[in-house]
Amino acid sequence: MTNHISTKWLGQMAFESNNPSGQSFRIDAGPENGGEGNGMRPKALMLSSLAGCSGLDVASLIQKMKLEVDDFHIETIANLTDEHPKYYDAVTLEYHFYGSNLVEAKLQRAVDLSIEKYCGVMEMFRKFATLEIKVLFHSK
Repeated sequence: MTNHISTKWLGQMAFESNNPSGQSFRIDAGPENGGEGNGMRPKALMLSSLAGCSGLDVASLIQKMKLEVDDFHIETIANLTDEHPKYYDAVTLEYHFYGSNLVEAKLQRAVDLSIEKYCGVMEMFRKFATLEIKVLFHSK
């Protein structure tokens, strides 16, 4: 399967990029790099893609396992190298689950399945970064 994305320059440091979903979004550099800061930053989008990919897996597994989860979110903390080309060499993902009837072992299994089997973005990140995974449970 091939994906085709079109990214159009809007002038200065801004671009608009489309997505197979039919949606598009703006990419822009910050003022410190000649942009206006009116868009997503490319490297940060990579982190959103990582969390989004794994999050979709976990949400699907929560439904399939019929687990009671009031809320969950993923915090993604990444270290950017100092030398050019700068890239993420270490990334920590924290999965936070909230609820009064959390089945911790099954939620841990859902995260494990995502990071070990299903999430293709996670597999891509493994090629260039050390990954640390934390799963935190917050009872109400």
